[in-house]
Amino acid sequence: MSSKNAIDEANEKLLFEAENDKKLSYIENTKEVTIIAAAAENNALGKDNRLIWHIPEDLKRFKRLTSGHAIIMGRKTFESLPKALPNRHNIVISKNKSYTAEGASVCHNLEEAIALAENDNQPFIIGGGQIYEQAMEIAHKIELTRVHKDYEADTFFPLIDLNKWSKVSEESIENSNNEPSHFSYLTFIKK
Repeated sequence: MSSKNAIDEANEKLLFEAENDKKLSYIENTKEVTIIAAAAENNALGKDNRLIWHIPEDLKRFKRLTSGHAIIMGRKTFESLPKALPNRHNIVISKNKSYTAEGASVCHNLEEAIALAENDNQPFIIGGGQIYEQAMEIAHKIELTRVHKDYEADTFFPLIDLNKWSKVSEESIENSNNEPSHFSYLTFIKK
């Protein structure tokens, strides 16, 4: 490879990184991207593209927090729903360029999804595992329901790095009528 090609490639890489930094800076300065999830003690989220538990109180909280907002999810999460969630701008991320989703906007990466949520100052990331992993870098807030039990799963929530995140609230719920009977609502803010 000639030195001219190496220089051209290095310049292209720098331009690409600068453009991505610019996009991330825009996201960081204009929106409060919020991750919302329910995860077990072992960070289990789901198995076979389904939730592992049914917690009516948590579903009501999810609806209350996300109604009127954009909700960003991966294709598998969208397909696990019976239909697009009402009173929310459903945004689906898929690598498949020809993918369509009834009642939802489709894009191909997280930055495009945030851009589609242009009129929402607090878009929510609702899963799955890969989308959560990507969103940890750009999110400002995590609303986590921690189910106090370990579960067998094939999808997991990423570890929360307490060097980057501060827990600002915790509400413990004990409910003997449902399984799981003990869970907590945790809110983390990026430091």
